[in-house]
Amino acid sequence: MSASSTSPASGENQPPTATDPLAWRRHLPAPASAAAGINEACDAWDAVSDSLCDADGWPLDDEVYADGKVKRDAAAWKHAEVFLDHGPEVLAGVRAAADGPDYVEGPISDDLRRLHGIDTTLARAHQLRHEWDQVMALMDGSQPGSLQLYQERAEEHRNSEGWHYAHELSYQGPALVRAGEYLVGPAEAEQPAQTQRARVALTRSTPGARSVPPASPPAPPVANPAAPARHRGRS
Repeated sequence: MSASSTSPASGENQPPTATDPLAWRRHLPAPASAAAGINEACDAWDAVSDSLCDADGWPLDDEVYADGKVKRDAAAWKHAEVFLDHGPEVLAGVRAAADGPDYVEGPISDDLRRLHGIDTTLARAHQLRHEWDQVMALMDGSQPGSLQLYQERAEEHRNSEGWHYAHELSYQGPALVRAGEYLVGPAEAEQPAQTQRARVALTRSTPGARSVPPASPPAPPVANPAAPARHRGRS
């Protein structure tokens, strides 16, 4: 391997990820699917949670309501883990490909601002997964019956803690994917950046093209975006 690094033709034999500065584009479908999955879990919960509460928003049956949240959290965390596996690659690629004007104005300026704080979201979600792995390692020698019981409880706790990060990614994820798709466009078409970006801007600026919350200014990060009063905001 060290000899090939000095060979003039070494680039021809290296895998694409070693030479392609846009190799991160291959990861784009995964965070796109993950963000959609988190939103589906949210929507599924919102569709039934009203019926589980009284007029003041309090659960009619605490156990039934809690079970619903457990299912929501589990579904959302499953997709958040997909984002952990692929999102950092896309985030690094987007930041490397975006230039100054992209942040100031243009079709992805709002999306780039929405990414303010995504590093913290990913880092804390990654730490939560690391802690889960440590717990599983400690349980490795447990009896099968005890292992299943402890694993279920630990899993429920992890998913509950991870809901906040999954909810953050449900907003930040689509912004990251849109920015990535936009930045990849010029390279794939092999056209000058300004020409291709102008063309993409026409399609992305049409009314109703985005159904996402308004972008916040590049000020101090908001720990948790405003959520519907009774459902997503309830921890």
